[in-house]
Amino acid sequence: MDAFLNRSEKQDQALTTSMEIPWVEKYRPRKVEEVAFQNEVVSVLKKVLQGADLPNLLFYGPPGTGKTSAAIALCRQLFRNTDTYRDRVMEMNASDERGINIVRNKIKEFARRAVSSHLPDGSPVVGLKVIILDEADAMTTPAQAALRRTMERESRTTRFFLICNYITRIIDPLTSRCAKFRFKSISSESQEKRLKWICQNENIEFDPLAISELIELCDGDMRKSVTALQTISSCHKKLIPADVRQFLGAVPDDVVQQFVASCRSRNHNQLYACIENIRREGYGVYQLLKQFFHICLRLEDLSDLNKAAICEKIGLSFIFLFLSFFTNHFTFFSYFFLFAMEMTVVSVLSKEGKKSNNLMKLFAIK
Repeated sequence: MDAFLNRSEKQDQALTTSMEIPWVEKYRPRKVEEVAFQNEVVSVLKKVLQGADLPNLLFYGPPGTGKTSAAIALCRQLFRNTDTYRDRVMEMNASDERGINIVRNKIKEFARRAVSSHLPDGSPVVGLKVIILDEADAMTTPAQAALRRTMERESRTTRFFLICNYITRIIDPLTSRCAKFRFKSISSESQEKRLKWICQNENIEFDPLAISELIELCDGDMRKSVTALQTISSCHKKLIPADVRQFLGAVPDDVVQQFVASCRSRNHNQLYACIENIRREGYGVYQLLKQFFHICLRLEDLSDLNKAAICEKIGLSFIFLFLSFFTNHFTFFSYFFLFAMEMTVVSVLSKEGKKSNNLMKLFAIK
């Protein structure tokens, strides 16, 4: 943060120039075949470009895996030039415009427009329009129901591309009208290759460990990784793991180790003081539990059953973390303290060589 605030005017000017175009857009795939790690989807979309029928499409999967990029790239190649793309493609974020009135007015009006199968210069073009609905799983159920009828009535001239993270939130009548494609999480190797290529393109020095750290902390979200890379590179000449961890809000290793040590102690006062310090420092408990989870998996002095008990409690903690957004933030920290006390019991039983079955009874795990 200090490096960001203490930049010179020349650095600010260079930053303004380099950040005129977000790297997420600058390095977005321009062609379908450039979409990474989605070979099955790419092969089908390439057949569409070669003349196969274009159905309504439903892309679903984790964020940052190329769903929106694939839809936009397909439309760019279908309509070939910018003016035709702007005239025939309507992009909407359904999480912002999610009500039934949007379907009845904006979407229906666009879908009813007639289109020609030729461009102004006389060259042939697909006689269709495309409506891209990003984050379609945020649409209300009445809006989705209204969209179903519009898809049927305007099927001669309009195709719908629905993009979502959770297909279970899309009503069955809509999913049955679309060809469904699941986008897999991008492999670490593919992400690493892409991020290194961007670094070389932007003349950024990097530590290979920093790239690995970036991929891990971004949970496989390529969009988040590229955005973080651009921001960090604006403050530092070289990408190193420490800067990546600081920018992405990773809890410092010494804090996590202190928490683990407190859980292994028999002193509840020490444990409470540790958690109170975590709260005061403002560290993300979600991130802390994620890092704690990976540490627990590597502990050799805990049995598999003990690790299973810890994982179950971590899962319950995530549920309480979600509920805390709707209630009192301190309610979660109260549960977090109880969770840590139970981890102390796990550690004590493990040290004393007690059977894991006793631990299962204590945690009421069937």
